[in-house]
Amino acid sequence: MAFEYEIVVPPGKKRERLDLFLVNHVENATRSKVQKAIKEGLVHVNGQPARSSHLVSPGEVIHLILPKPPPHKALPEQIPLEILYEDEHLLIVNKPAGLVTHPAHGNYTGTLVNALLYHCRTLSSLNEAMRPGIVHRLDKDTSGLMVIAKNDAVHTGLAKQFAARTIEREYWAIVWGVFKKHKGTIEADLGRSKSDRKKMAVIEGGRHAATTFEVLKQFPYLALTRIHLLTGRTHQIRVHLAHINHPVFGDPTYGGRRIVCGPRTPRQKNEVQQFFELMPRQALHAKTLGFVHPATKRKVFFDSDLPEDMKAVLDVLEQ
Repeated sequence: MAFEYEIVVPPGKKRERLDLFLVNHVENATRSKVQKAIKEGLVHVNGQPARSSHLVSPGEVIHLILPKPPPHKALPEQIPLEILYEDEHLLIVNKPAGLVTHPAHGNYTGTLVNALLYHCRTLSSLNEAMRPGIVHRLDKDTSGLMVIAKNDAVHTGLAKQFAARTIEREYWAIVWGVFKKHKGTIEADLGRSKSDRKKMAVIEGGRHAATTFEVLKQFPYLALTRIHLLTGRTHQIRVHLAHINHPVFGDPTYGGRRIVCGPRTPRQKNEVQQFFELMPRQALHAKTLGFVHPATKRKVFFDSDLPEDMKAVLDVLEQ
């Protein structure tokens, strides 16, 4: 959503910088918003892109598009949820791939939080307004189990368990390559990539990160693996597996959407292309989740089926 304005510079108007003129003639416009719009090519003078320093003249026609500011809080939306368990304190959801966890830049609607607000209305408030109930998160294209807190006391209890690494979480992933060792631990410090700030990377002096893996089934050039996090860093599983040359199959960010090893014949290459069509995202699923229920003090454990896209790839590999 955006607001559009068309302004004709009035007769007798003294020459003035374009950005200052717009700030004084557009309601609720700030100079930073106007300058950002100008940089993004959203301001035209007489049909041509203009600079902030352009001096307006009487009779000029200025066309301005200002993006609608994001909402101050998330709003309820009727979005289907797969709920495995729910009580008055918390709920367990099986998040599908493609669903963003909470509203943020570029995704202010259509998120898990919007769906949760419609479903149960009351969620914990320890986070900022855009993340009610969210104790932990999964990447947009990672599927699997998440625990959601309905009140602050339960949220605090769950957060302490995540911080103490006592939460039991098991991920399953289809990854590239043939493993020499069927079990192992990956320890490599992680931080922001110096070449792309949107990505994480193994870097010297980064934050300590450790991941364990076990091969459940080895196929000619792909493997089904079980993974546990010993630390909880952004994109940790995906970066660590790529670091040991076993990127998660289908992962567009960390090298999983190219042929890493194995297929050499046209038939095999066609097979991989079929897999890419079946799996348009990284083949990573948060399969299990176990913790001590903060309210009842009982140990609870939840398990989920693999999503259909991962099952489809595995079915073909089994054949």
